[in-house]
Amino acid sequence: MASASTAPPPQGNLKRIVAASLIGTTIEWYDFFLYGSAAALVFNKLFFPDSDPLVGTLLSFLTYAVGFAARPLGALVFGHYGDRLGRKKLLVLSLLLMGGATFAIGLLPTHATIGSAAPVLLTVLRLVQGFALGGEWGGAVLLVSEHGDARRRGFWASWPQTGAPAGQLLATGVLSLLTALLSDAAFGSWGWRIPFLLSGVLVIVGLWIRLSVDESPVFQQALAQAEARKADAGAEAEKLPLVAVLRHHWRDVLVAMGARMAENISYYVITAFILVYATTSAGVSKQTALNAVLIASAVHFAVIPGWGALSDRIGRRPVYLMGAVGVGLWMFPFFSLIDTGGFGNLILAVTVGLVLHGAMYAPQAAFFSEMFATRMRYSGASIGAQFASVAAGAPAPLIATALLSDYGSSTPIALYVIAASLLTVVAVAAAKETRHRDLADVAVPAGQGADRKAAAPEDARTA
Repeated sequence: MASASTAPPPQGNLKRIVAASLIGTTIEWYDFFLYGSAAALVFNKLFFPDSDPLVGTLLSFLTYAVGFAARPLGALVFGHYGDRLGRKKLLVLSLLLMGGATFAIGLLPTHATIGSAAPVLLTVLRLVQGFALGGEWGGAVLLVSEHGDARRRGFWASWPQTGAPAGQLLATGVLSLLTALLSDAAFGSWGWRIPFLLSGVLVIVGLWIRLSVDESPVFQQALAQAEARKADAGAEAEKLPLVAVLRHHWRDVLVAMGARMAENISYYVITAFILVYATTSAGVSKQTALNAVLIASAVHFAVIPGWGALSDRIGRRPVYLMGAVGVGLWMFPFFSLIDTGGFGNLILAVTVGLVLHGAMYAPQAAFFSEMFATRMRYSGASIGAQFASVAAGAPAPLIATALLSDYGSSTPIALYVIAASLLTVVAVAAAKETRHRDLADVAVPAGQGADRKAAAPEDARTA
C-alpha cells in the first residue's frame, strides 16, 4: 500500500500550492534580478560615478555579489525555523523582507545627492535581499515537493523553479519597456526607480496568495511524531536541524554545492554578464541585449516543466548531467554568436544556453528535496543550495567582467564556465539517484550520505 506521500493529492489543492509557490518565487526573483540588470545598466553611474565605466561596473557588480554573501545566513536562519515551525510561516516572512528591501531601493538617494552614503545604503538593502532569498528557495520547493504526487514530483517541483525565469522575464520586460519609452537621461534620472517601486504592489498580491495555502502535510506528520517522541520520558532530545544535517547529510550538502556550480555560474554569465559583454565588446545596444534576454527567458520558462517531467521518467541525475555537459559545450559558440552583433544570433546564443541551463535547474528542486530527511530538509536543501551561491553565482558576473577587462577576450570566460561544468559533472556523478524516495519517511534516507538508516519503502518505488 502506498504511503501518504505517494498517494496523489487532490489536483485542485496541489495546483493552488504550486501557484502560490510560483507567484511567490517569481516576485522574489523579480526583485533579485532587477538589481542585477540595474547593476549592469545604471548603478555604475548613479552610485559609483567617480570610476571609469568598466571599473564602475565592477564596483556595481560587487554590491550585486554582496546579496549572495547574505544568502547562506538566510539559509541557516530560515532553514532552522522552517524545520522547527513549518514552511509556510517562513515563506511569508521572506516575501515581506525581499519586497520591503526592493521598494526601499526605489526610494534611495544616489551618490549625487548624499555622496558615499548612497552605495553604503544600497549595499545594506542588497544584504537584506540576499538574506530573504536564501530562505525563500528551500521553503518554496519543499512546500510543493511535500504536497505533491511522488510519481510526478520532478514535474510539480519544477514549477517553483520557473519563478526564476518568470522573475527574470518580468524584470527584464519592465526595464526593456522603460528604456524603449524613456530617453537615456530620463531613465538614468528617475525611470530606473519605477521597477523597484512596483515591487510593493507585487508583494501585496504574493502575500494574499501565499497566506491562503496549507502547511506541508509531510512536515505536520513529522512534527507530530517528534512531539510524541518528546513526550516519552526516555526519548533522546531532538538535535538542532543544522547539527543533524552535518551529521547525517554532509556528503549530500557537498553534492548539492557541486551540482550548483555550473547551474549558478552559467545562469549569471548568460543573463547578467551578457548585458555588459554585448554592449561593450559586440557593440549591441542596451535595448537589443535586454530584448534577447527577454525572449530567451520566455523559452526558459516554458522548457523547465518539460525537463522536470523527463526527470520523473529517466531520473534526476541523467537530466542534470545533460544540462551540465551541454552548457560547457555551448560556451564557445555562445560568445561567437554574440560577437557577430546580429540580433538573431544573440537570441539563439542566450536561448540555447538557458534551455541547457533548464536541464539542471528543473530537476534540482526534487533532487535536493529527496536527499534529506523531513525535519532537516529545509536546512539541508537551503544550505547546499545557498552556500554554493557564494562561490558560484555571487562572483560570476564580477569574475567574467574582470577577465574581459584583463584579457579583452571571451575565451577565459568560456573556460571559466567549462571548469564549473566539469565540477558539476563530478558532483552529480557521485550522487545516488533519488527519484523513488518517499518524502514522508522520517528516517534518514539511504544513499550517499553518512550514517544512513533505511531506504524508502518499496511501495514508494511502485506507486
